[in-house]
Amino acid sequence: MGSGWSLYFATEAPGTNLGDLPESCVACVLENMQPQQICQLAVLNRAFRGASSADFVWESKLPVNYNEIFKRLFGDFDGEVCKKDLYSVLCHPNSFDADHKKAWLDKSSGKMCLAISSNGLSITGIDDRRHWNRIPTEESRFSSIAYLQQTWWFEVNGEVEFPLPAGTYSVFFRLQLGKSTRRFGRRVCNSQNVHGWDIKPVQFQLSTSGKQQATSCYLRKSGNWNYYHGGDFVVENSNKATKIKFSMMQIDCTHTKGGLCVDSVVVYPVEFKERLAHF
Repeated sequence: MGSGWSLYFATEAPGTNLGDLPESCVACVLENMQPQQICQLAVLNRAFRGASSADFVWESKLPVNYNEIFKRLFGDFDGEVCKKDLYSVLCHPNSFDADHKKAWLDKSSGKMCLAISSNGLSITGIDDRRHWNRIPTEESRFSSIAYLQQTWWFEVNGEVEFPLPAGTYSVFFRLQLGKSTRRFGRRVCNSQNVHGWDIKPVQFQLSTSGKQQATSCYLRKSGNWNYYHGGDFVVENSNKATKIKFSMMQIDCTHTKGGLCVDSVVVYPVEFKERLAHF
C-alpha cells in the first residue's frame, strides 16, 4: 500500500504539482492513513502540511470517548483544543491517581493501555522490611519496584477505574524472579534468593462488572521480566468507566517463597498478547 501511494503522488500531470491539490482533498486522503504516514507526508509541501493538522483527520485516530479519557486524566476537557495536539498528549504516558497509574494511546494500533505501579497495589506485608523492600530501578516505567525477600503468605491486590473504549482487553502482571543490578556497566540478575515458586502455582484472579475468572501458573523463568496473563475482559460501553479488580496470591503456608520482583500490572488490548511473553 505504501509503495502504491508513493507512485500515485510521484505521478504529476504536465504543468501541475502536488502543491496545486486543494488542502481539503489532501485531508480526505490523509484521513485514511496511519498517524506515522500522515506525519511523513506533512513535509511534502504547504498543502500537505496544512491538511495534516485538520481536526477531522486526527479525530478519526482518537478513541471515540477521548473527551471522557481527558476528564479522567486531567480533570477537565477543552473541546476547542486542536485534535492533533490531543492525540499527541494521549500518546505519552499520563499519570493519574497520585502518579501510581499511567494511561497512554498505543501509536501503532490507536488502542488505550494502562499500567498500575507496585506503589499502587495492596501488597500484604509491604511495610515489613524483613519481607519486602522498595527498590529504585531504571527497568520500571515507574522507576521503582517491590522486592520480596521471603514470606509465607504472598498476596497482591489492585484495582483501577477508567473509561476504556469498547473492546477486549487483557491483564498482565510484570514480574521477575531474581533481583537485577548493574555491575561494571552490565546488567546482572541475582537469583540466589529465588525459592518456593515451583512447589505450588500462583493464583491470578480478575473481576470486572460482576464477572470473575481465575487462572494459575508456576513462576519458573528467572533472570528477566516476564508478563503473566491474569485474564481477559470485555468493555461494551465506552461512555462508562470500567472498574477492574485483580489479584495474585500463593498462600500455602507449608513453605516460604522469595526472590520475586513486582513491577506493575498492565492492561492491554487483547491483540497485544502476541507481543508479550506470557504463560
